[in-house]
Amino acid sequence: MRYELYYWPSIQGRGEFVRLALEEGGANYLDVARLSGRGKGIPALMRFLESNTVERPPFAPPFLKAGELVIGQTANILSYLGPRLGLVPKAEASRLWAHQLQLTVTDFLVQIHDTHHPIAGSLYYREQKAEARRSAKHFIRDRLPKFLDYFETVLERNSSGRGFMVGRSLSYVDLSMFQLIAGLRYAFPRAMAKVERDISGLIGLHDKVIARPRIAAYLASERRIPFNQNGIFRHYPELEKP
Repeated sequence: MRYELYYWPSIQGRGEFVRLALEEGGANYLDVARLSGRGKGIPALMRFLESNTVERPPFAPPFLKAGELVIGQTANILSYLGPRLGLVPKAEASRLWAHQLQLTVTDFLVQIHDTHHPIAGSLYYREQKAEARRSAKHFIRDRLPKFLDYFETVLERNSSGRGFMVGRSLSYVDLSMFQLIAGLRYAFPRAMAKVERDISGLIGLHDKVIARPRIAAYLASERRIPFNQNGIFRHYPELEKP
């Protein structure tokens, strides 16, 4: 199976959670909007989105084309890829639990994004800067520790042990925890420095993921888009000021 991932070519965003799974799973895939040449890149992405012949059109990227299937929404894509790439346990209860955790990651990402765009995604950051400072203050104080403490608790209560979120081996949820920690360190370095001592399990998991051969190779390659000021995780120093 050759998968086709459709996502914006210059940001990590929600598509990065899918990229990490494809990379760790050793999948044969094309990151369509990042391809060059006639009819490729962004035009290929937009052509698909604007097509009136797709029976079940996705609302927005990311979406994955797998044969005749077109699958949208990050958590839904990972739920599909998980068993096919060996990134989720076989038991139904474990697969549902992994999906539930990924949906919670989705909730967290919305709140992270809203720290710099609390009014509207259609406005520039500079047009809602005052509101963003207020939003970020409450996020750092309340929501950041609440979500991270929850994920730390999940990790601690995994009775199978071995330091993974679901079951006895690495799953796509572990890859998502890595991306959360990496992104939050970029966006809120001061806040993360204060809370990391309370989430030592998640920090250890982050380090375990980054050391995996396929992930290490991916992170060192040009396929990994650097964090920047156009994605979910953005670093604005003023948002960490008291």
